Amino acid sequence: MESQQFLINLTDTQRVTAVRTKSKVKGDKKTFVYAPGAGSNISDPFGLYLDKYIPRLGCDILRFQFPYMESGKKRPDNPSILKETWKLVIGQAGDLSNLIIGGRSMGGRIASEVVSEGLSIAGLVLFAYPLIPRRGSGKPRDDHFPDVQVPTLFCSGTRDSFGTPEQLKLSAAKIGNSQVMLLDGADHGFAVLKSTGRDRGDVWSDIGSHLRTWLNML
Repeated sequence: MESQQFLINLTDTQRVTAVRTKSKVKGDKKTFVYAPGAGSNISDPFGLYLDKYIPRLGCDILRFQFPYMESGKKRPDNPSILKETWKLVIGQAGDLSNLIIGGRSMGGRIASEVVSEGLSIAGLVLFAYPLIPRRGSGKPRDDHFPDVQVPTLFCSGTRDSFGTPEQLKLSAAKIGNSQVMLLDGADHGFAVLKSTGRDRGDVWSDIGSHLRTWLNML
């Protein structure tokens, strides 16, 4: 696998870091574009796991971080800036028909909003989608789901504090072609209780196995 770090220009004065890792598997390739959650950056551990795993499946992967992280800030950018960043990164990623986009938590939420505007891509993957704001209260973030017209995979833990499995399944059904993978015992960060005898790495492996099956169906 070959990785290249580079900068994507957002404006004349603002850029964000991205990393593209190419698959050595021969044949036509898709590209997976990934954005981290609100508290993470280009080096978030789950993104690094995907960076190693996805190329083995025959897909290139492009990871990036949002402007506030590039500037060393903790508070996320305005949603309009987050969406515009996603759009500019997609513009750098390649042929839309071979593009799969998604992310963890906020990164995936913003990706889903971009897709709901009519973006015609190969697929959407939402890891730990933050369905219910404020950890259990508030209106579900699913008003845009009926406008998502691409195959969509949800991967969320059964202990995720941003929505129960039942709530997630109900909302995911608003997307015509969607699947929900529930990660037994995992929380919003994919951690599991020690009593289960499993760890976060085991959860990531479960995600990888299901992701491989889903990608093969596209």
